[in-house]
Amino acid sequence: MKPPVVIIGIGQLASVFAHGLLRSGHAVYPVNRGVTMHEMAQQIPRPALTLVAVAEGDLHSVLDGIPAPWRTRMALLQNELLPRDWQQHRITDPTVIAVWFEKKRGLDARPILPTPVFGPAATMIQQALQAIDISSRVIPDEDALLFELVRKNLYILTINIAGIITGGTVRELWDQHHALTLQVASEIIAVQQWLTGRVLPASQLIDGMIEAFDGDPQHLCMGRSALSRLQRALQHADAAGLAAPTLRGIAAQGSTA
Repeated sequence: MKPPVVIIGIGQLASVFAHGLLRSGHAVYPVNRGVTMHEMAQQIPRPALTLVAVAEGDLHSVLDGIPAPWRTRMALLQNELLPRDWQQHRITDPTVIAVWFEKKRGLDARPILPTPVFGPAATMIQQALQAIDISSRVIPDEDALLFELVRKNLYILTINIAGIITGGTVRELWDQHHALTLQVASEIIAVQQWLTGRVLPASQLIDGMIEAFDGDPQHLCMGRSALSRLQRALQHADAAGLAAPTLRGIAAQGSTA
């Protein structure tokens, strides 16, 4: 048996990774409700990996409470994830996964694109996903990781926020609301540049978003987190001093819908 893996979070994505890790020979220990991370760390002080797969709103409180023995063996997966999220908690060199598959309750995982993975445990994660027939790819460096994280953020924020107005699928969004999509995407890229402190390759990111549209054209735009994503984007825009007129217009329309 390979070394054990701890998973924090028991949602749909966590279940996919748990299945893959088990199939690839790792014992998996979930941190369930009623069990603290520090209690689990006493039982498993040196796991091969601690995978954090919690809801976005819980990420920072979880990272703040990670036991010291686990902090050098972290893996993170999250929408809207950026390096600043783990750096502020003094977590160094985590394995990071930009998930490009969808998992709904009672259904198999549905890939959109191969999932990029970077970090010390990238090969372990790739083997786990391969064991359950989900494609992934190990990316070479931190610059490539940043691009992939921003691309995923751009995709999820653009379709969710534009979808507040348009509804429908990503194919309909691109075909029927092309100008709106590009306006939202441009403002999201500006927010991401402020969050990362980097000048980002806008045209390449747009191309990457379109590739994801083509990967699952029937993907619905407006998820249940759309309004909270818009609110967070506007908070960042305010902090950055960005005008973001399209995002603010969608917020105004959404509040009167």
